[in-house]
Amino acid sequence: MSGTPEGTFEALRAQLQEAAATFADGPGALEGILLGLVDDVDRAVREPLEIFPVCHHSPASAIAMTRRLREKQPKVVYLELCEDMAPILTELRNCRLPVALQAFATETDGFPAAWAPLSVVAPITEASAEYQAIAYALDTPGVELVLVDRSSDHVFQWDPRARHSEDTAARPDPSDPSDPDGVSGSSDPDAPTAGEAAAPHGDAVGLEIGDLRPRFAELEEHLLRHGRVRHWSEWWHQYVELPLGDSDHDTYRQVMILIGSLFRRLAPGDPGRVRVDEDRERHMWTRMREHLAATGTDPEDCLYVCGAFHAASRVEEFGVHGNDTFEIGPRSATQWRHGLIPSSHAAIEAQFGLAAGSVSIAATLWAKNLRRTRVQPYRLTGQAGGGRPKAGKSAPPAIPAPAVPPSDKLTGFLRQPPTLDRLDEAELLGWSVEIVRAARRNGYLASTADAIAVFETSILLAGMRDRAKPTPYDFQDAAVTCVEKDTVPGRRDVRRLVEIMMGGDRTGQVGYEALPPLARDVHDRLAPLNLKLQQRGVRRALLDIAGRPELEQCSDVLWILRRLLPQGAARPIMGERSLGERSIQESWDLALGTHQRALIELGYEGVSIEQVLEQRLRRTAHAPDATAATVLETVEDAVLHLGGRRLADELGNRALEVLSTERGVDGAPEVLHRIRRLLAYYRTSEPVLPPWIESFVKTGYAHYCTLLPTAFTDDDATVRQVAAMLGFLFSMESLALSLGCDRTQLELALAQSHPQSHTKTALLWAARTHLGGLSREDLRARCDELLGNPLTVAAYPRYLSGFLHALEPVPGLSDFVVEAVSNAFARLPDAVLLPWLPTLLTTLRSGGAELAPLLIREAARTFPGTLAELDTWTPPWLARPHPGPLEHTPHPAVAPGHSLLAAHPATCDALADRLGCEGTWAAAAPAAPGAALVARHPAAGEALEALLAGG
Repeated sequence: MSGTPEGTFEALRAQLQEAAATFADGPGALEGILLGLVDDVDRAVREPLEIFPVCHHSPASAIAMTRRLREKQPKVVYLELCEDMAPILTELRNCRLPVALQAFATETDGFPAAWAPLSVVAPITEASAEYQAIAYALDTPGVELVLVDRSSDHVFQWDPRARHSEDTAARPDPSDPSDPDGVSGSSDPDAPTAGEAAAPHGDAVGLEIGDLRPRFAELEEHLLRHGRVRHWSEWWHQYVELPLGDSDHDTYRQVMILIGSLFRRLAPGDPGRVRVDEDRERHMWTRMREHLAATGTDPEDCLYVCGAFHAASRVEEFGVHGNDTFEIGPRSATQWRHGLIPSSHAAIEAQFGLAAGSVSIAATLWAKNLRRTRVQPYRLTGQAGGGRPKAGKSAPPAIPAPAVPPSDKLTGFLRQPPTLDRLDEAELLGWSVEIVRAARRNGYLASTADAIAVFETSILLAGMRDRAKPTPYDFQDAAVTCVEKDTVPGRRDVRRLVEIMMGGDRTGQVGYEALPPLARDVHDRLAPLNLKLQQRGVRRALLDIAGRPELEQCSDVLWILRRLLPQGAARPIMGERSLGERSIQESWDLALGTHQRALIELGYEGVSIEQVLEQRLRRTAHAPDATAATVLETVEDAVLHLGGRRLADELGNRALEVLSTERGVDGAPEVLHRIRRLLAYYRTSEPVLPPWIESFVKTGYAHYCTLLPTAFTDDDATVRQVAAMLGFLFSMESLALSLGCDRTQLELALAQSHPQSHTKTALLWAARTHLGGLSREDLRARCDELLGNPLTVAAYPRYLSGFLHALEPVPGLSDFVVEAVSNAFARLPDAVLLPWLPTLLTTLRSGGAELAPLLIREAARTFPGTLAELDTWTPPWLARPHPGPLEHTPHPAVAPGHSLLAAHPATCDALADRLGCEGTWAAAAPAAPGAALVARHPAAGEALEALLAGG
């Protein structure tokens, strides 16, 4: 290669060779590493196509990039960024930074299904070198911006885990520090965890331009310990950002390449990660050579912006004269969608393992460097949040400097003593006063003395760490020590207050024009609300649908958004939407600006929210793990939010298919509740039931009859599930019988059921009572036997639990359950009742809490309402007369109530005729059909006479 003298770094090589021989007791591995570092730097600076190494979100890199762009004015800028993200770069001018470029795929084709949805993000901040390059290329006529990194599809193709089979593959973990895509988990104690801070990015795979951090844990630990810092962000700020902030271009390039080479040569030999790194470099150089050959551009007029780690590449494809042996494989059939999503400083820190507040500190340092160096940064025309340069203040177009071979700047940089910045007392004093003011606002008992203590402690900590000027991290430690003291009175601790004071967490916003069509459609349809929904925070929307009928469309949109977006994006305060019901007034808390990312990602799935909802409902219904209950839920959502019969009938038929293939009863309770609601809705809103729901009831009746004997004996089937099966069979029985089902199948299923547990035994008794196979007197006798037997009284609470669950299929037993509980309290002595009572309460609470209100209402109806009535109150089950045998029935002539019925014979005659009895009324010996009926069943006449007499 040409362009620089052969002996540029010969002096530095000789010094390092001598040092290696001295400290390592002879040449060896250390010499190879040290000389290899110089070779990497020499190779990179000799390359005709200028390589500009950067570090992600580094103010020093951004300042150096701005200076170099104004000096060189390249015609082509090659940028290390996914090549398929190029079309969306122009939309950055419609956003407020920070934002993230995103590639999103809902459905996968060629990747394990467990990885879906696939998402790749590349965050952009104003204090980043890549943004300066993008702004320069897009706003400078005649300049071409070319993205040369692998596509988003190849990000997942080249992941080592993608080479495994689908059965064993797991989705790449964005918090895994071994991820080869710049996705770094944090080992810093102060780094934010993957939670609320990372919400703007979710679980997307993050891409960094310049992932410059030691991959050798021992090396990072060594640097932190000897640098007397707590985490990597502080080390980088102290030993790289500040020294390189005012350096010239050659010094900056050589130092950054040296750092990248050092971290590369001392990285662990992970074959998968090394292969991905080298493939990325081969891909980028192959793309650049293809572009140079296609356009005929002179490499001297180009600039290659990449991470310092990749600038020290040693692959054979390196350089414009490298080998063309690398073949870029085809992309998979996955359909990718591209767009912009809002980002934030906290999200970037959480995703890339940076210390909390480090990106905010970098933004503050960037603004300070601009004021100090008077460098005019590049900014996209119309960029939100930054304003345009004032007239007359923009920097004049620079004349490209003549090409001068770079000289050895590393020797001087490595030899110079560390620069001791002069203490800026005014700045430090302002920080100290401001943190005390912020602490007071947040409930701390801070005073002027604390401000003085923070000032002095910051200087003391900086001196202990060999720094003349306290860094923001020194000041943060001093503030925590002097102000926080014992407790945190409010929501924010002092460390967080310092982060806010240093710039805080800045959140970006995607402008209306940059939103996908779906998101713009949502904002247009919600325009009648007259709310600024693109702003962050919660907005209260009041919908008087009765007074303003046009707001009903807004209500429809909000209910669909509540179904599609995360919790909190659209939250109803007043109003409800259920089958067959619509509210005339509604109140909503809306935070669409806060959840803008989720709304944007909906736009990757369709062009309207109705289409997205329909696709999701179909996907849920046809999922491999779909159950009849989940498919019925999709039917209900389709009816609620989409209307019409087409989709609901399609999903209903799918529910029928799933039910017929199920072999378990886990979803029986939910199936029962949902099919009841759907039946009630269709019976009141449709002239006839849909064919699918009739088939579902018919199939479900036979299905649950078949499973009932097994469910009674299966330990895995809970009593609640069995009760739900009986509830389905009893409540749907009339419809099922009208559709051709046979009740004998249910009777046989109960006859074949032989439960072993006490709760299921009580449930079976209740079912047989409902079908007439067991009378209430027999059921009452069995309960009395349980209470009277010392061997079974301990199990009585579990029987009561079974009766309580029986209220689901047989709600008419509620009075009997009250009687059974009351008898236990009345008959059991304290010695038995008190140890037994906790078991009863816990059993009833855990086993049937949702059925307790039914039992309580029945008890309230049964027991007296006042204390005075209690003394004369008799339980209904004790006051109830017990009819004797037929041979002891009084003669009809003297039966009570006969005179009343004889005076009004029409009613009794009609009932007797209905039952098929014959005869006539007579004064002496009644033989009419009504008289014969009264003679056989005198209790009815007695009860009627007593009722009328009491009235």
